Amino acid sequence: MEYIFEKIYVPHQHSFITREMELKKNSARVHSHKNYELNFILSGSGKRIVGNNISAFEKNDLVLMAPNLPHCWEITHTDTNDTPRCIVIHFYENLITSDFFNKPELETIVDLLREAEAGIFFNGPIVTQIKELLKDLTQKKGLESYIGLLNIFNLLNKCDKREFLSQQPTPGSAFDKDFNQINKIYEYVFKNIHEEIKLNEVSSLLNMAPGSFCRFFKKKTQLTFMEYVIKIRIGYAAKMLAETNKQISEIGYDCGYNNLANFNHYFRKVMKKTPSEYRKEFR
Repeated sequence: MEYIFEKIYVPHQHSFITREMELKKNSARVHSHKNYELNFILSGSGKRIVGNNISAFEKNDLVLMAPNLPHCWEITHTDTNDTPRCIVIHFYENLITSDFFNKPELETIVDLLREAEAGIFFNGPIVTQIKELLKDLTQKKGLESYIGLLNIFNLLNKCDKREFLSQQPTPGSAFDKDFNQINKIYEYVFKNIHEEIKLNEVSSLLNMAPGSFCRFFKKKTQLTFMEYVIKIRIGYAAKMLAETNKQISEIGYDCGYNNLANFNHYFRKVMKKTPSEYRKEFR
């Protein structure tokens, strides 16, 4: 599984950028970036990765994500008459600390953006209203576009049907300072998910002793390193259970578990159900 840290270009004369984009099949990559993202699916369906959560997505799904949260939308089904597309807004990570947002009337928006560290899925009739505002926003410029963005945030705040997607606890503000180091670890885990992950090798990436590395990782992510590895492995296993016909034992092996009992134990611990129960949901 490929994982990249993506740099989103937001022109200097703008605080955010809105684009309608095509979702191309077989080109999805797990990535993260230093921008907030609001993602609305216009057409297409498939599997969505947000943090350590893997779930299905479909037309009219709406998700808000904070900076540095790994994510991916992978198209698995397309309508022959409708190209998979989405509307995406990227805006600066320092938006909520700007003087403009330092107003009592905007406190609820700031709170919402902080909650987005776990990834928020919005549902219900109000999403239909947001869809129309998003379409209009792709055509607006200047002050009109900023007013349009505030109108969207106003509706997001009113949406009481929301779900936190990521199972990973939200990192603290210190995460941003050390993101490059943490990103090295994330990349290593994704690239070596099939193999035995050795603590000595991982800690050497940051030129740390194993004990120092473990304390550093826990402080910056609120997870022990092995807790993180388990969640990523189980998330990858869930993806294969949903998308392939491989034997459960083979999937466990592909995710680094040589013992089926261990695989079943950790899968149930993370997903709250057995691998076979999870697979039945996609059959």
